[in-house]
Amino acid sequence: DQTLTRGIVSALNREIESVNERTIRGVIQTDAAINPGNSGGPLLDSAGRLIGVNTQIASPSGASAGIGFAIPVDEVNRIVPRLIRDGRFVRPAIGVTAGSASLQRALNLPDGIPLVQVQSNGPAGRAGLQPFRRGNKGEVIAGDVITAVADQAVKNLDDLLSVMERRQPGEQIVLTVWRQGQSRKVSLTLAAGE
Repeated sequence: DQTLTRGIVSALNREIESVNERTIRGVIQTDAAINPGNSGGPLLDSAGRLIGVNTQIASPSGASAGIGFAIPVDEVNRIVPRLIRDGRFVRPAIGVTAGSASLQRALNLPDGIPLVQVQSNGPAGRAGLQPFRRGNKGEVIAGDVITAVADQAVKNLDDLLSVMERRQPGEQIVLTVWRQGQSRKVSLTLAAGE
């Protein structure tokens, strides 16, 4: 049987966790019923135009009633050709681990992403980025804070990931990096992530 349900788009740019525990950003929230088996179906506007692809439902009861989520059509158009071409979607990476907001507050750091690990053989490590770390006496040794990517300010890890997800491995990007009161620009080539 073919069915059609209707509902209201109640929010844009939501964030959900996928079944494999990856964060999916920028999704459309709807109250249209998304039943088992119809993930991957179209989310249409009132004129019948595709605006998203249904992906999952948040339902406290486990029933089909709840809040539905769809991947926006622009995102689908960006990812699907890469899936067809490569058989998978490869995210870009720079080889860093971000510190917490509490570290940022405790050290009175500027908005951005404080680095607590930098892979020495990754793009950031090869570009000379340094993590915050502890010295032999327990003191904090200053590291880098990424404050912008491609001249777009990043205040936290979500901002960084949003910018990175629009790029591909092999692309060059310029980071603005703060260390001990000094800002500098660093160019690096994105690697293939997981």
